[in-house]
Parts: sequence; C-alpha cells; structure tokens
Amino acid sequence: MADTLKVDFVVYPEHGRPFTADAVYVPSDKPKPVVIFTHGFKGFKDWGHFNLLAQYFAERGFVFIKFNFAYNGTTLEDYSDVHDLEAFGNNNFCLELDDLKALIDLVHNVEGPLPHNEMDPEKLFLIGHSRGGGSVILKAAEDTRIKAVATWAAVNKFDQRWDELENDKWQKEGVQWITNARTGQKMPMYYQIMENYLANRHRLEIPKVIKNMQQPLLILHGEEDETLPVQMAHDLQSWKPDAEMHLLPGADHSFGGMHPYEKNELPEAARVAADYSIDFFRKHA
Repeated sequence: MADTLKVDFVVYPEHGRPFTADAVYVPSDKPKPVVIFTHGFKGFKDWGHFNLLAQYFAERGFVFIKFNFAYNGTTLEDYSDVHDLEAFGNNNFCLELDDLKALIDLVHNVEGPLPHNEMDPEKLFLIGHSRGGGSVILKAAEDTRIKAVATWAAVNKFDQRWDELENDKWQKEGVQWITNARTGQKMPMYYQIMENYLANRHRLEIPKVIKNMQQPLLILHGEEDETLPVQMAHDLQSWKPDAEMHLLPGADHSFGGMHPYEKNELPEAARVAADYSIDFFRKHA
C-alpha cells in the first residue's frame, strides 16, 4: 500500500478552547474527498483502532480527518487520553456543533494548516460514532457544505437516558458522576448540559432536526450493540426514510475495537463499516 502522511494541527473555535486534530492522506498532488470522523461520549481521536481507520480511508483515496472535541477531556499538551475531567464536565452539544463548524471552516480555509493541493472541500463527508453520530446529523442539517453523512452506532436522541437519572437531584447538586468502565474514573457531567439542551431544543432534537437534513444518510449499527440498542437505527431511518441502513451481524458498539488496540489490522466489523461508508461516499461524490 502507498505510504500515508499525517498532519497534526490545532483548531481554534469561537468559544475559545482550542482542540487537536490530524489529517491522514496519501500525497499525490491531486484533490481528494475529505472525511471528518467524529468520536462519541468518553471518546477521543486516538482511541483504539481510530488511527488504523484513518490509514484505511487514506489508502483508498480520502483525506481522513479526526479530532478531539474541545471539551472531551483531552488537552493540547496531552491528547493521549481523557484526563481533564473539569473540561469533560463542561462539554455540551452546542459546543460540539461549534467545534465541527470551526473544523469545517478550516477545511475550506486555503491559508490554514491543511494541504489544500491534496483536498477537495466540495466533497466533504462526515462520519459520527455513537453520540458523535447525533452531532453529525445535526451539523449536516445546518451546513450545506457537507455532502453526505454516515453514522456508526448512533444515538437516536440526546436526552434518551436522562429520564433514568434523578433529574431533580442532578439539578439540585449540579453534577452527575459517570463511571468510565475502562479507566475507573468518576467523570462529572454538570447540569449545564441539560440546560444547554433545553435552551436549544430547536437545534438539538434529533428526531425533528433529521427531517430537515437534505444530504444522503448512511446508518450503520451492530446487531450486538451492547450500549445503544439496534432500535435506534430503525428510529433514525423512520424519521429519514430515504436513508440507507445496514445492520452488521455480530458487531458490537465499538465495531470490534478496544483501547488500547494492539493489532495492526482493523477489527473485521470496523473494516466492514468502513467499506460501506467508502462505497456510500464515492456514490455521492
């Protein structure tokens, strides 16, 4: 396979907290379609097999960009894992949409750090995993620069689990503590995320906003998803009937990935999801 090149860069969104990103591609001096990969709740850009995923797309003719949401708990100095729990607790959905906007703006900015001789910003696609799947649907509905979207094990709405939480207690104490099963960390989720959601429902309610989304949508979901039930994929398709959907037999929520991921080949389910996404994006390029 051709050798890939990786460009690390920093994005400066309007809200003021910068974040890290990287672009992987095979240099050819020919403009290539661009894929932005969006991680989920408790995720980060270098989690598990995501670097292998970047390589896989790059070898098949894409510029693959992945990034850390500004408030995902990583920092500019250390983005190897989630450790800034105060930032994590202050994340919300509008901040994430602002981060996506800043990154998309940078893809279109010829003065920016990205290799513009290698990119075709007119062919811009988004992939969102888990909670990130919700974010990319919302962003596409409000940004026509995005040409098509693929969701991998996406949420069907952001507030689907909050009714299980003791909302009165959450509001009164100002914080919920979420355990990270992988690290054992107790991660704060401040009540501001609920306030942000309620104040911006017109922008954040996936079941309603998805109906305004004009771009083609690919819905991928593992049949063995232990985190988000397959019904969520069916719900998304019911709200956008022209969406293409594939359920992956045997695939779990992370499509076979884990962190750390020691193998040098993609998990089989992730490869299948990547192939579906590549075919879909080529069809709509």
